[in-house]
Amino acid sequence: MNELILKLESIIFCSPKPLSIQEIKNCIEEEEKKKISETNIKELLETLIKKYDNEKFSFEIIKLANGYQFLTKSKYSNITKLLLKQHSDKRLSIASLETLAIIAYKQPIIKSEIEQIRGVSCDYTINKLLEKNLIEIKGKSDKLGRPLIYITSMNFMDYFGINNLNQLPTIQDFSEEENMIGDESK
Repeated sequence: MNELILKLESIIFCSPKPLSIQEIKNCIEEEEKKKISETNIKELLETLIKKYDNEKFSFEIIKLANGYQFLTKSKYSNITKLLLKQHSDKRLSIASLETLAIIAYKQPIIKSEIEQIRGVSCDYTINKLLEKNLIEIKGKSDKLGRPLIYITSMNFMDYFGINNLNQLPTIQDFSEEENMIGDESK
């Protein structure tokens, strides 16, 4: 298989949206440093479309929205729906992220301390974080009522791609300019 078809295949594969013939042409011409005809690109695309029409592939190149994109074949839509559902279950709300950040930086911590920082009740959010195994109960505090103590879990480390809590960003990791609102000179 020639190098050009492999380049075409790779840019369609990595694109999150359908690529038009013109986008493909621009990309290949810039990389190759020479002109290529739209006819040549269309011929290469047809070769790739035929290649992935084969049953040994679970995906294919589809023309949609005036472009071309790799998509899973409809035969495998149920399994991909399950994966997408699992990934959406991993998404965290703003309240969950705020609560998780407080636990991560202040741990070990009890619910009333989290609520004091956030200014709102955190029952629901803490339960969701426990369900997602991002936090865990370390034990009970000696304070009045013996409230539960929360810490982050190993799943927390995995979710955020860190090996230990020392890898969490510090206040110095954020520049003042990013956190400023308005014009300071006024």
